[in-house]
Amino acid sequence: RMSAQGEVITALGLEAARAALQKAKTDGFDSVAIALLHGYRYTEHEAALGALAREIGFSQVSVSHEVSPLMKLVSRGDTTVVDAYLSPILRRYVNQVDSQLRPDGQGPRLMFMQSNGGLTDAHHFQGKDALLSGPAGGVVGMVRTAEAAGFDRLIGFDMGGTSTDVSHYAGELERTHETQVAGVRVRAPMIHIHTVAAGGGSILHFDGARLRVGPDSAGADPGPACYGNGGPLAITDANVLLGRLRPEFFPQVFGPKGDQPLDASTVRQQFDVLADTISAASGVRQTPEAIAEGFLSIAVENMANAIKKISVQRGYDITSYTLVCFGGAGGQHAGLVADRLGISRIHLHPHAGVLSALGIGLADIRQVVDGSVEANLNQELLADLAPRWAQMEADGKATVAGQGVTEDRISALRRLGLRYTGSDTALSVAAGSVAEVQAAFEEQHQARFGFISPEKTLVVESMQVETVGATDAVDLVPEAVAPGAGQQGVFSTVMASQSRDTVFVDRSSLTPGQPLAGPAVLLEETGTTVVEPGWAATAQTNGDLVLERVEALPTQVAVGTTVDPVQLEIFNNLFMNIAEQMGVVLENTAASVNIKERLDFSCAIFDPSGELIANAPHMPVHLGSMSESIKSIIRQNPHMNPGDVYVMNAPYNGGTHLPDITVIKPVFNDAETEVIFYVASRGHHADVGGRVPGSAPADSTTVDEEGVLIDNLLLVSEGRFLYDEIHAVLTGGRWPARNAEQNIADLQAQVAACEKGTTELRQVIDHYSLEVVHAYMGHVKDNAEESVRRVIDALTDSSFTYRMDDGHQVSVTITVDHADRSACIDFTGTSDTHPGNFNAPSSIAHAAVLYVFRCLVNDDIPLNAGCMKPLQVVLPDESMINPSYPAAVIAGNVETSQVVVDTLFGAVGVMAAPQGTMNNFIWGNDEYQNYETICGGSGATARADGCDAVHTHMTNSRLTDPEVLEWRFPVRLETFHIRRGSGGAGKHRGGDGTVRRVLFEEAMEVNVLSGHRVVPPYGVDGGLPGAVGHTRLIAADGTVTEFGASAQTNVVAGDRMEIETPGGGGFGSPS
Repeated sequence: RMSAQGEVITALGLEAARAALQKAKTDGFDSVAIALLHGYRYTEHEAALGALAREIGFSQVSVSHEVSPLMKLVSRGDTTVVDAYLSPILRRYVNQVDSQLRPDGQGPRLMFMQSNGGLTDAHHFQGKDALLSGPAGGVVGMVRTAEAAGFDRLIGFDMGGTSTDVSHYAGELERTHETQVAGVRVRAPMIHIHTVAAGGGSILHFDGARLRVGPDSAGADPGPACYGNGGPLAITDANVLLGRLRPEFFPQVFGPKGDQPLDASTVRQQFDVLADTISAASGVRQTPEAIAEGFLSIAVENMANAIKKISVQRGYDITSYTLVCFGGAGGQHAGLVADRLGISRIHLHPHAGVLSALGIGLADIRQVVDGSVEANLNQELLADLAPRWAQMEADGKATVAGQGVTEDRISALRRLGLRYTGSDTALSVAAGSVAEVQAAFEEQHQARFGFISPEKTLVVESMQVETVGATDAVDLVPEAVAPGAGQQGVFSTVMASQSRDTVFVDRSSLTPGQPLAGPAVLLEETGTTVVEPGWAATAQTNGDLVLERVEALPTQVAVGTTVDPVQLEIFNNLFMNIAEQMGVVLENTAASVNIKERLDFSCAIFDPSGELIANAPHMPVHLGSMSESIKSIIRQNPHMNPGDVYVMNAPYNGGTHLPDITVIKPVFNDAETEVIFYVASRGHHADVGGRVPGSAPADSTTVDEEGVLIDNLLLVSEGRFLYDEIHAVLTGGRWPARNAEQNIADLQAQVAACEKGTTELRQVIDHYSLEVVHAYMGHVKDNAEESVRRVIDALTDSSFTYRMDDGHQVSVTITVDHADRSACIDFTGTSDTHPGNFNAPSSIAHAAVLYVFRCLVNDDIPLNAGCMKPLQVVLPDESMINPSYPAAVIAGNVETSQVVVDTLFGAVGVMAAPQGTMNNFIWGNDEYQNYETICGGSGATARADGCDAVHTHMTNSRLTDPEVLEWRFPVRLETFHIRRGSGGAGKHRGGDGTVRRVLFEEAMEVNVLSGHRVVPPYGVDGGLPGAVGHTRLIAADGTVTEFGASAQTNVVAGDRMEIETPGGGGFGSPS
């Protein structure tokens, strides 16, 4: 075990390692992954273990500092495991192909595409670099072909059968160095691609109220209904029904024997049945064609939102970009997607349908190598890096030269990964002088995040050398082909909600330079391109096709105010997407690690009365309670002005606890005479004053001890940020905020998020009209309300009392009125106001009710105020879930909120209790502060075991990586592992908790707020309870002190805090 500074804490036990590796080899394992804490920087131990594994005979040995030599143990470890798993499989495949291509060792060189956008020799191909190699080929093909056509700012739109990949290009390939693939964290350079589950095979659903597209896919077998193999309706079928795809232009390779044409009659029959189902549910009769076009609209909206995530949300104005369309299904939808994004030009290469394959052939040979630095930027550092640069570049050039590239065609690009001290967000800039590097970083930071912090130190996180071996130039003009038959006929299609006579033409027969006006359909071997009304397609002399919008889009679409299943789904997605875009702005522009990297924030939009309309999938405890904050501001401010923004954290007016500060902006109509929406963002600030750093004293008895209380304060007045006023509030009082400048920077980020929400709402109004948008605000609430009423239909009267460690309790009685389809949630019997800080403001109880009933809905519905309409919530006055000033609330937000949720789940009996606590672990001194919540076991259900080591219910924040933690703070993470056996036994077991032990290397004050240290998490239906948690101080001299649920203590160097988190309860009798 190495420390963050390279000190050997525990010597490497090679003999024990030899025995363990030898046993694994004997047991049949042949591939090994090795990752040690701080092994990216101090490589001796990893290297010794790697040599030992090779000596024993493992055929694949992946060592983390060789696979991904960068800080962050978790993602580097995951990447190493991926490499160890995939590389042997790839090697077998590579050897098989190579033996066929070069049976005598002579013949063509076999190369493979990597996720970083470059080719590599077959024998250099690694598993970690193979994950997104196909889509990366598409991006390379897009760039090479579009740039050859004269287009340099591009949006890639690659639509296939099961998904759509989108990408952004503005002069250089964009890469990400950490991503998730199938839920696995991978730390390796990859082309930045965003994928959404919308393809030709995406299945079409009707849930009783809304039309839905995907995310499930019909795949290739059975495929869409038109394949004739009994498959479900899919997007491809919608295009068949609308006449955009015609069976006579496809080969007869469908049906059970692969000898039939596309089955349009089955498609018609299934859409007829679906139309009857929708009519019976909604009372409105729509034609099958209208329904099919509605499904297309939903898919287009989903794909457009995906493109916004990689472009608009990152600060790019894409209206002047070219949409480069490829993939088998891309041409069918390109015009519709472009219209939703405001893009007026589309480019399609002659091989657009197989552009990913072409891109692989066009790619250069590349090797991208990273090295860890983790040092402050200065001239001395750059001098120290010079020999490392030289060695990395020499190694890279040698590797590329060894793949048959002559020296004159090899180039190298040096880049640095920089971040501000205290941040985890690194940006990549070209290497240069200190001044050049700093200027490039600040320009990029300002463009992406909207601010710079010149007072902060710049840290060089990593260095990178990208070595490029230019491949032979390829003539991108395809070989001439015999012109097609020209016009194949005029057929009826449905486009833009009208039946239209549409010409079907062979693309190869188009005369260069002569536009073909839509509606038209272009036929080719690898795809079909639909030219929408208002667009024109022009063949270029090089064979490319350029589509341009030649008629202005209507400024407003004609959508009625009566609920429509298509528009209901579109508006659900629209409202949620606006909240998500607000969250991206907040994450990008926030200054604190708490908001920017722990993601402890929430964003939402509200109607004129303050009712929740939609939210992004952020913190449940925030989302259900923010509405009360909006209503409080409305009550206290009868006269608001355009440009005003309010701020508050008052727990007794819709707040949760003082560190959660809410910024609220009223959105006015065009005439600026009335408020038509509210947008709001809530962020957990690292410190808002109070007795202890982090504003979370374990033993507070009044809210004033927990920080600065803000209630109904004007933060922005008619567009002017009131810096002096908010600074005075934050720095006033007995226990002022410890870093008011950071608080203010985060508040400005929250204002920016609200501005983004305002802008996006105005665009939606411009597109649909205020009347329609307001109507659908009501419809989405009605949809959620009906979903909850269906849950109530299945409930019976029930009650539950949940006892806490200190003897207090939360009680609930649920009384169901089946005739009215409503329920009363009565918390009478709950303990009076808590003398400590476990009081939960009433907004938290409402948030818990909203969350639980949303969970009970077995469907993907938005979390909004409609969920609460059938529910009456009764909260006893002066109880611990409805306290009044000055009751302390810090633990109420983080602990009692979980208790209320578990009480409700206990009453309905659908799942056993999870760990029921966030295990808040706060420590710090004048120089360092850290706040983390620790995961535990989730409760079992009637269908499944609980999960080990997860956050549940009212929190979903993430922990700091162990290497980052030890690098940034004077602590050592001695253990963090699953607490096996702590989950309750049952037919389905509860999930296991964890054990986390931290050694302190400096004096600190420690606070712990937790639960289930005495009372175990309950089991259900005969399931046994989970194990209780433990909090203990292990002093440097070995003395052990056990604490209860709340703990406050001072530690010195050498002391350890050990926290064992509870397991979840079991479900059903173990027998």
